[in-house]
Amino acid sequence: MVSLHRTAKIALMVTADLIALPCCFLIAMLLRGGDLKLASHFGPASYVLVAVLTIAAFSVSDLYRAVIRFIDQRLLSVTGASLALAILCAYLVMFAINEESFPRSALAIYWFIVFSYVVASRVGMRNFLRNHHARGRAVSEVVAIYGAGEAGAKLAQTMLGGEDYRPVCFFDDKHALIERNIGGLRVFHTERLVEIVNAMRIRSIVIAIPGVSAERLRDIMQRLAQAGVATRILSRLVDLGDDKVTPREAIRELKFEDLLGRPPVPPRLDLFARCVHAKTVLVTGAGGSIGSELCRQIVTLAPRRLHLLDHSEFALYTIRQELATRFPQISIDAHLGSVCNAELVERILRDGKVDTIYHAAAYKHVPLVESNIVEGLRNNVVGAQVIATQAAKHAVETCVLISSDKAVRPTNIMGASKRIAELIFQAAAVRHDSPTTFSMVRFGNVLGSSGSVIPLFQRQIARGGPLTITHPDVSRYFMLIPEAAQLVIQAGAMAKGGDVFVLDMGEPVRIVDLARSLIALSGLTERSAQHAGGDIEIRYVGLFPGEKLHEELLTDGVVFPSEHPRIMRMKESALRPSVLETFITCLMMACETHERAMIESMVKAIVTEYNPQPQPQPQPATPATAPGAAAVAPASTPPAEPASDHLALIRKFTPFRI
Repeated sequence: MVSLHRTAKIALMVTADLIALPCCFLIAMLLRGGDLKLASHFGPASYVLVAVLTIAAFSVSDLYRAVIRFIDQRLLSVTGASLALAILCAYLVMFAINEESFPRSALAIYWFIVFSYVVASRVGMRNFLRNHHARGRAVSEVVAIYGAGEAGAKLAQTMLGGEDYRPVCFFDDKHALIERNIGGLRVFHTERLVEIVNAMRIRSIVIAIPGVSAERLRDIMQRLAQAGVATRILSRLVDLGDDKVTPREAIRELKFEDLLGRPPVPPRLDLFARCVHAKTVLVTGAGGSIGSELCRQIVTLAPRRLHLLDHSEFALYTIRQELATRFPQISIDAHLGSVCNAELVERILRDGKVDTIYHAAAYKHVPLVESNIVEGLRNNVVGAQVIATQAAKHAVETCVLISSDKAVRPTNIMGASKRIAELIFQAAAVRHDSPTTFSMVRFGNVLGSSGSVIPLFQRQIARGGPLTITHPDVSRYFMLIPEAAQLVIQAGAMAKGGDVFVLDMGEPVRIVDLARSLIALSGLTERSAQHAGGDIEIRYVGLFPGEKLHEELLTDGVVFPSEHPRIMRMKESALRPSVLETFITCLMMACETHERAMIESMVKAIVTEYNPQPQPQPQPATPATAPGAAAVAPASTPPAEPASDHLALIRKFTPFRI
């Protein structure tokens, strides 16, 4: 019966009703008359007619099109109302034709009997089918549902009708629901989480709370982590009338973006293709995390041609193959080389007649750049200078620099180099002879990018820990890789020249909270002084050279709204192009000496907000044994004066601001 076609199942239900409904009418007549005399007064045709009219009422209420396994109170109520309307019509017909021999009160009795039959037959069949599925899925996963609301109840019914999951109970924080029964499943308070999970051998818990905030989600995950079970989340509300919806479609694994503390920012489609569609586009650093995602988004917008530039052969080959396989109709040119190579960049722009440039090529790992300041400055500063110069020379329409939140009041060389790159683009934007629109985009940390904390934590969890965090109070703004790429593309469309665009990224997230959430996502528990039997330890190792406790996205510049409600535009002070060019020449001369003090002094002359941190002495790692345990950031000291005659050259120039 379970394997029958849908049409055959409907025919079977109609046949069963054609047999049962005349019997219901007979019982109603017997109850009305008290014997067979009244019941036998009407011939068989009357009983068949009543059954046919009742089946018509059932059809109007969609009773036959409903999936029996998911039949609910709403459908039964609609069926009862349709039946009552049909009986009322029959009563009015009897009254109109003045049929005195028919006992009209029998119709009311008939309604109660038929409705009882419908409830008993459908609910009984529903329970039979659910038990049949339960017996046939002995290997299904035992799960519990966190949240005994409407969404949780619907999810439980969907799971009961499927074969992959077997829900056994609910967990909820509301005391009013404790020990209640919802859909045949008992509700337990979350205080008994560990006890019930062990007693019922629950393997995973599904969070069924629509619109749950990231803060509450992290709190729930911390509780679930104590039980040591996998955690999933309801991805969408379930329509119980749709038998095509499966539990696997209704739930999903938790993702990093669930922990952001804000919903992802959707792009504005009218801005998205303005600088890309039917245009020739160049992406520098095309093989990196941001550059490769930029390329993926660009090819969906039908550019005329796409040029990729990267100095990593493997990264360039990988993104080139991916794009060519997915979009064979797009013309793609891959160029192997450094963005600092002015001749290479000029040849690409001249021969390719490029309309739009997205400059993503840069060294971005703070500790590496801090210990290799010469190469970091050359790559990030000279690369930006080459791109800006050649873009203006070859009349590129739009040129967008990908910057960093570390460029705001920088404390490290990487952030300072990105701020110098911003100054280069700002200076290029004020040149009246340039047809190019220059703009900049500042990112926070990008989840899942190379060097991001998420992949590091995942590797450390896979090794069994510990998770290393520099400081218990360190926090960062986070965004998704697709968000970052979309922001860059939209910024180019909104730019008017010299703009700095920043995404509204909500509140910063503490790294230690992110670490604990990832431990919970892995179905593991944190090991600490209070929970010595946990799986993964969190250990504080002290701030890296040049690292801030809290990053910033905005400076003291003026902030304006943009065409996108979640993207802000800023106008900041800039150096005169001639002054900046001389400063950069002096900076490169300082880099030739490899004297850190001289280089830092030159950087300070260009970026007056630059406040380098002294190199900290190595400290032993500190486990996270108690609240407030922290590796204290080293105190800031003024940079040393350069011990060279270059200082006289630096002092000749005053950073005139415009």
